[in-house]
Formats: sequence, C-alpha cells, structure tokens
Amino acid sequence: MIQAVLADDEVLARQKLRQLLREFPEIEVVGEGATASETIALVRATKPDLLFLDVRMPDMDGFDVVGELTAAGAPVMPSIIFTTAYDRYALRAFEIHAVDYLLKPFTLERFRSATQRALDHINASRQNPSGAAPANSNGTPYTTRIVFKSKGRILFLPVSEICWIGAEENYVRICTQSETHLLRETMTHLEEKLDPNTFLRVHRSSIVNLQYVKEVRPEVDGEYGVHLLNGQKIAMSRTYRSRIKNWLER
Repeated sequence: MIQAVLADDEVLARQKLRQLLREFPEIEVVGEGATASETIALVRATKPDLLFLDVRMPDMDGFDVVGELTAAGAPVMPSIIFTTAYDRYALRAFEIHAVDYLLKPFTLERFRSATQRALDHINASRQNPSGAAPANSNGTPYTTRIVFKSKGRILFLPVSEICWIGAEENYVRICTQSETHLLRETMTHLEEKLDPNTFLRVHRSSIVNLQYVKEVRPEVDGEYGVHLLNGQKIAMSRTYRSRIKNWLER
C-alpha cells in the first residue's frame, strides 16, 4: 500500500483529490493538511510515500514546506506532486525534483498521468532501497525531464527523447526526432544535469544522446563525425575525441 497526504487550503480541492484517487486502490490517504505547518507535522508523523502539495498556502508556500522537511533531515522525502493555479512556479518545482506539476483546473487524464508517474517512481525506489540514483559530483541526481516554456506552453520533455543538443550563441537548441526547442541556457550547465552514461559532449557546441548514435567514423578531412540513427551528422572535435574512447573503456 502506498500512503499519501493531501495538502491544500481549500476543502473542495482536497475532496476532489480524494475522489480522483479512488481510481488508485493501492493509494491510501493517511491525512490532510490545510496549512503548511499542519502539512509539515503530518508528513513527519505519517512518513507518507506521496504528497500532493498546493503551492500557495496561508502561512507558507509549498516550497517552504519542502525546505522545512529537508532541513529537518527527513529520512525519506515523499514523492511530490505540486498542485496550483499558477504556472509560474513550474520550473522551480522541477528544480527540486518534483514528480509532477498539476495546473488547476486539471483534467482527469492529466491527473492519472501524474499519479501513475508518481507510482512508478515510488515502486522504482522500493526496488532500489538505497535510493542511489545516478548523480553528478555535487550529489544532485541527473535530470530525467527538462521543463521549459515554449509558445505559451509548459513543456515536460523526457531527456530520453533528446537526440542531440547544439549551442547557438546564448541559447541551446534541443533536438528530438520530430521537433526542436530553443532554450536560453548554457551548454556547460545543461551538461551537468545530464547523465554522462547516456549523454556525451563531442564538441564545444554539441552533446549527443548515445542511444541515437549509429556510428562514429573518420571523414575525408581527417576529422571524425558522429552519425545519428536519423541520418544527421554531428561534428566531433579532436578535443573531445578522447571522451568516446573513455566511454567505450568503461
């Protein structure tokens, strides 16, 4: 059984969550919090697996709740699904590794998707009790999704769908098999977020997803090119050529 806590200052919002959760018999609601302080006390007492957390609450916001629980040294933080009527907090939510971000009013399909993602995350954690997810040198887990705004939308892009990433002045272009997205980001900062077992920087201006690499071969000019499954070719500079060799020797 997976235990959940519902935190929202609106009674109707908590009732809606309870009603929707009836579709998930494996989830047991063990408590509700109407304020941030109630929520903190409830999470400490019940140690739930899942927390539905409203961003805007009377005494503190949802991020303060997460901060208090983290500062208190909670042995295991619950998986968090933020619920809010404001889209401007989405990027911040994923910076603290929230499982999902439900924007009110959300549809039943969207709720199912978020809840199922949380269940998958919790079950995966139970299979790996150490919780030792791949992390960078700072101990921060590598990201599994990139969240950004594009044309008035908030996009949740799984990194597994990224074929390659290219630098364009003060931006990076993220390329999937069907579309591209331009983000105001640096290659270095983005590289730090990505698991090096999957993503390899092959040029000062290029990072490739090794899952989409068909081959690396020398070109006519003596340089090497990275050929992707979709036929695209990415230049590999001599500076980064040793990275392929080191990766193959792991």
